[in-house]
Amino acid sequence: MTPTGNESRRKYSKEFKVDAVELMMRSNKSFTEIAASLGIRADLLRRWEKEYSANKSAPFPGSGHLKDPEDERFRKLERELRIVTEEREILKKALAVFSRTPF
Repeated sequence: MTPTGNESRRKYSKEFKVDAVELMMRSNKSFTEIAASLGIRADLLRRWEKEYSANKSAPFPGSGHLKDPEDERFRKLERELRIVTEEREILKKALAVFSRTPF
């Protein structure tokens, strides 16, 4: 069956992927058996295992996360700084409006 465009790709959480790979590593079952029991394709489980083995400290960073935790922390701090700066500018404008003398 081919996708019709109405079907969306299933997304799996980082925790699910890690648990699946660790189950595969601890189990005596084959990739195919474990994948079938989890409701996923065996090639997907193999790919997750390769990704997990390549970076065990921070596997499966996702599209919105950087691989290096320090880079992610830096990006988060920059985002917070931008928000606080915008809030400060809004407060400055509000202070100017409220401190005007009435006509």
